[in-house]
Amino acid sequence: FVANTLERRIRRSGAPRGEPPAGGGGSSIPAIDPGALQDVVALAGQVAAQVDELLRNVHCGLQALTALSVGCIQTYRDGVESLGEAADLSIRAMYALVARCEELDRAMQPVPALAKRIRDMKGTLERLEGLCK
Repeated sequence: FVANTLERRIRRSGAPRGEPPAGGGGSSIPAIDPGALQDVVALAGQVAAQVDELLRNVHCGLQALTALSVGCIQTYRDGVESLGEAADLSIRAMYALVARCEELDRAMQPVPALAKRIRDMKGTLERLEGLCK
């Protein structure tokens, strides 16, 4: 519908003054001023150039943002990898510490029996000293 109306208006504007416009219509549209048409074409060219420049600027901005995003993602990935390695090393160290503590606990098991024997020996020595006096 819009295209048909536009086409009809263009035909009417291009028809000579003495002839009725094709398609027959009640209203007549004045002829297009060539100077105004040239001005519109020039302005359209300027707008197109400005749109091209705007799109180039947007493209450059998007490239910069993409590069920044890639850098952030790589930094995040590196941080996660190093955190994983650090956690793995910490877990291994903790298991080694637990194993050493268990070894120490097993090595210390005879200590209470030795302490009892030492107390017994001390008591015996005190009795001997008492007899020798």
